[in-house]
Amino acid sequence: MSRRKTLVRIVEVLAIALVVLDLTVYFALVRPLRSLRVTEEVRYKAARDRVREGQARVALLEKFKEAVPESETQLGEFLKNYVPERRQGFSRAARLVRELSEKSKVHLTSVSYHLVSNGDDPLARLGLEVEVDGPFPGVMSFAHALETSGELVSLGDFSFEPGEGRTIALRMGAALYLQP
Repeated sequence: MSRRKTLVRIVEVLAIALVVLDLTVYFALVRPLRSLRVTEEVRYKAARDRVREGQARVALLEKFKEAVPESETQLGEFLKNYVPERRQGFSRAARLVRELSEKSKVHLTSVSYHLVSNGDDPLARLGLEVEVDGPFPGVMSFAHALETSGELVSLGDFSFEPGEGRTIALRMGAALYLQP
């Protein structure tokens, strides 16, 4: 019996020692490692999201990279067809105003030019001050034709004045865009 009691006490002490060892290992290693694992998982997910976002940006930039030559070609064609070079701007503007006034059957009273060049703008502007007089439908036809011409023209500063007889005078400011 005493041997048995001793054996039971040894087993009880070992069991208690194992429980204490378990609790010590749990609180000393498992819990800190669990929080470390959670922290690392959060960092991993954030890094993975950044990588995915970066890959999406790269794919988008690759798509734009392929489109750039096409856009540059289209821009070149637009500039070639609609925006004259600076040295041709004055003659092209004069010819445009003269032709449109003849088609609209209005009298071209005066045309003045001034070059507006801003270093930040990709295009230079040739300012035009145009005065025409004639019948109202002709004057309106001239203004409409200038606005809808194939040139890159921006209109503004309209003022009408009565002319001689049954005519009306139009003073108008416009800007023809030029390649610098």
